[in-house]
Amino acid sequence: MKSLTTLLLVLLLAVPLNIASAPPADAGSTIERACMKSNRRAVSKPLCNCIQRVADQMLTRSDQRMAAQFFRDPQKAQDIRQSDRNTHEAFWKRYKDFGTTAGNVCQ
Repeated sequence: MKSLTTLLLVLLLAVPLNIASAPPADAGSTIERACMKSNRRAVSKPLCNCIQRVADQMLTRSDQRMAAQFFRDPQKAQDIRQSDRNTHEAFWKRYKDFGTTAGNVCQ
């Protein structure tokens, strides 16, 4: 459980949101592939698949492409989070909601 929590905190940082409130993005497996390539102990096919399913419900294709970069480069997440750009702020709010939901659903 601790390694799952650590993985999701590093990758998803978040606050609660109802998963049924967003339409599916049908973006394929962008997040799942990035998750599987990460070198974290908690990585597994079922976990990465679950995270992808949540992403498909909550994030656009563009959001998923950006979020997938965080698996390779966690510093990019910090850069986006601290950015003054309105688009980054809006993305970060969606991403935090996604992270909380994935953390709750993918245990």
